[in-house]
Order: sequence, then structure tokens, then C-alpha cells
Amino acid sequence: MICELDVVALAEALPKHGLKAGDVGTVVLLHGDSGCEVEFMTFGGDTVAVVTVDKHQVRRLGRNEIHHTRVLETTT
Repeated sequence: MICELDVVALAEALPKHGLKAGDVGTVVLLHGDSGCEVEFMTFGGDTVAVVTVDKHQVRRLGRNEIHHTRVLETTT
């Protein structure tokens, strides 16, 4: 079960928001059992997107996973 303030990974890309599968964000609001709002930020603290996702679009992080970084592609 995903709770508010959990750190989650995207299970699928959200190209409209410049996000790729595996990008990590923080759950900031739950919408019952259907989905949640997730904030994605750079390591510098800048918000990239706050996105409403269905629960199948995110997953909890596993204990044996390692963080990975990528340069944010700017969208115009």
C-alpha cells in the first residue's frame, strides 16, 4: 500500500511531463484507492512536475534497488 510521503518510482513514462519510467518522486496526496499526486524534483530542489497518477503507474521502491540519475531534458 502506498501512503502519503512515500517515495515511489514511475512504472511507465509520462512524456507530457518529461518523466521516464523509473523516475523517483514523493507522494504528496492520496486520491482514495484510485491514485495519487506525486511530486518529482531535481536534486537541486526544483520541482519538475506534480502529477496525478493512477495507482498502477507508480510502485514502491524495493530495498535492493539503487538510485540512478539522468539529466533532465528541457521541454519547450
